[in-house]
Parts: sequence; C-alpha cells; structure tokens
Amino acid sequence: MNVSAQTGEQEAGPEHPVKRSTFLKDVLICSLGAYGGPEAHYSVFLDQLVARKKYLTENELVELIALCSILPGPTSTQTIIAVGHKTGGPLLAFLTMLVWALPVLTAMTALSFLYQFLAAREISDDILRFIGPMAVGFIIVATFRIGKKVVNDTTTALLLLFGAATTWFLRDPWIFPVVLITGGLISILVSRESDIWNRVRLNPPWRYFIIFAAVAFCALIVAGVSDNRIVQLFEHFYRYGYLVFGGGQVVIPLIHSELVQIREYLSNEEFLTGYGLVQGLPGPMFSFAAYAGGMAARDGTALLQIGGAMAGGIGIFLPGLLLIYFVYPVWEQLKQIHAIRISLKGINAVAGGLIASAAIILMQASGFQPENIIAVVISVILLASGKIPAPLIVVAALVAGVFV
Repeated sequence: MNVSAQTGEQEAGPEHPVKRSTFLKDVLICSLGAYGGPEAHYSVFLDQLVARKKYLTENELVELIALCSILPGPTSTQTIIAVGHKTGGPLLAFLTMLVWALPVLTAMTALSFLYQFLAAREISDDILRFIGPMAVGFIIVATFRIGKKVVNDTTTALLLLFGAATTWFLRDPWIFPVVLITGGLISILVSRESDIWNRVRLNPPWRYFIIFAAVAFCALIVAGVSDNRIVQLFEHFYRYGYLVFGGGQVVIPLIHSELVQIREYLSNEEFLTGYGLVQGLPGPMFSFAAYAGGMAARDGTALLQIGGAMAGGIGIFLPGLLLIYFVYPVWEQLKQIHAIRISLKGINAVAGGLIASAAIILMQASGFQPENIIAVVISVILLASGKIPAPLIVVAALVAGVFV
C-alpha cells in the first residue's frame, strides 16, 4: 500500500489498473456464493479476491477485516467495500456495495410480501411455522460461536454477562449503544498495556464524516417531528447501521427490541420468519432490514411497502459506506492506535451478550410447545455439525411446515 507523505492518506487503487466490470463480476460471484455469515464470507473473499484474482494479499485482507471489525456496521460488507476502494477508489467502492448487497436486498424485499401472497391464495401461513424455531436455533449457535471467540479471560466473560443481563432487563433502544460503549471503555481501563494512546498523524477526508453525522442528525430531527412511516423507518435503520459492531447477528436484538416489542410493526413470528429466510440466502445478513422495513410498512399500498424495504436497506448500509470512505484512506495510521484494538475486545464481548439475551427472548416469544423445541434442537444439531448447509436447513423447515 502506498502512503502519501504529504497528507498521510493511503492512495486508492492497486498498483496495476483493474477493469471495473471484471472486478464487479468477481464481487457478484462473491455475493452469490457467500452463505453463513461474516466468517464464511471471508473465506469466499480469500478464495475469489485473493487466491484467484490477487486484488490484494492475504495479509491486506486480514488487516481490512480488522479495520471493519473496529467500525460499526456490516463487517463483511464493509470489508468488500474497502477492497473496492483499494482497487478503484470511492466510485468502485460504491458500485461494489450495490453489486454485493442488491441481489439479496431484492430477494428480501420480495419476501416481505410473503404473508400477503399466502393470504391472497388462501394458503395457511402454518407452512412457515417451523421457520421461527429454526431461526432461534441459528441464534443459539451464533451465541455459542461468538461467545467462544470473544471470551478469552475473566473480563470479557463478565462483559458478556453484563451485556446479556442489561439488555434482558432494559430493552429500550438507547441501552444498546450505551452497553457497547461501556464495554469498550472497560476493556481500555482494565488493560495493563502502556502507551495505548500513541499519537499518530491523521488527515482523513472529513467531508464523508460530516455527511455521515449530518444524515444522522437530520434523520433524528425529521423523524421526531414527522409521523411518516418511511421517514421513521429510515431513521431507525440508519441508527442501527452506526450502532452495531460485529455484523448481522448483533443487529437482530436492536431491530427486534424496537420494531417488535416497542413499536409492534410486526409480530415475533413474522420477525423470526424473515430472520430464518435470510439464512437461506447468500449475501450480507443486514439485508434482513429490507424484509423488516417492508413488513413495517405493509399497512399501506404495495408502493409504500417497497418504500419501507428501501428505507430499511439504504438506511442500514449507508452509514457503513460513509465510514469506510472516511476511515480507509488513513487506515495505515489509524491501526497504530493500540487503544482502538483493545476497546474492540470489550465491545465484541458485550455484543456476544446481546446475542445471548436475544436468543432467550426470541425462544420465549416463539413458545415452548414440544414441536417448537424439537425444531430448535434439530436446527442446533444440524448447524453445529457443519455438514448441512444453512439453505438446506431452511428448505427442510419449509417442507416440514407443509407435511407435518
């Protein structure tokens, strides 16, 4: 990576020009083959973008993953956006996000009409009844996997319990950013390392941060004085986009708390159905926002529902894009601030607690009927074995709903 001595900014793009259409075709291949969450997405990036096409080295990909783990937003999406930025600058980064996310966003927008589709054809939505319990199984497995990853000492174990207990008893939207920030601060305070606030010279493109902050502020103000559903949804999802560290599993508790428990835009069963269906699709899990946004706006016209899905999709991905534009050019300098990496340990541990709390809340809301418990247990066993791909588990849940 070349670094400008005058500005301290990292120059965009690879050493040899890459044809834009070729790169975007490779991004599309990644999008259509990326099942299973961020960890699985990274293996796809490693295979397609590093091993096959050599757009960057493996070490550079690992560093970008570290950068995007520090930032709030959809981690794997920001990683591939950063690769696009490195390869061809801000425009290619934007096109990368579209090609990566648009296929699954389109699918989830269509699936937000699923309940109306079934009702119009007088098909019982009981065929979806095992999707919810199956989704709970996905969340339980995610809780254990993330817990094993983030808990490596007493402090992180206590922070995970702190995140779970706090969000169990306090479910207002404001509590999520508070506990995440608290986790990061505690991690820094208990660190025994010295010189963690080492000074580095930074000269970031502030215009992107100004846009990011201005959109957040304006959306909050307009949503506060307007009862327009699209405006409200955009503000909700934009806020989720800049408050979440760690990817799709972490955003689920925020969306459930506000849209299901507080505002009652959709039921717990409908929420779990969407979350279960997105597991069977390739691409970023943040695309669940299109389904949730569409369902939240379904009491109007079909156009309004599509608008709700667009508000959800655009709202949740936009902060991550703007933050990459702001941070990536100074990444070489930023990663030298050791305190940032230390705070991430606490943030991730608390995020694991949020997911644990969500698993319990959603299981409780789903119901403890014997058939639901059996569906959860089977889903956990199949996922934990690693032998059955997630899409096949989703299909099996749908088939079981039809025949059982």
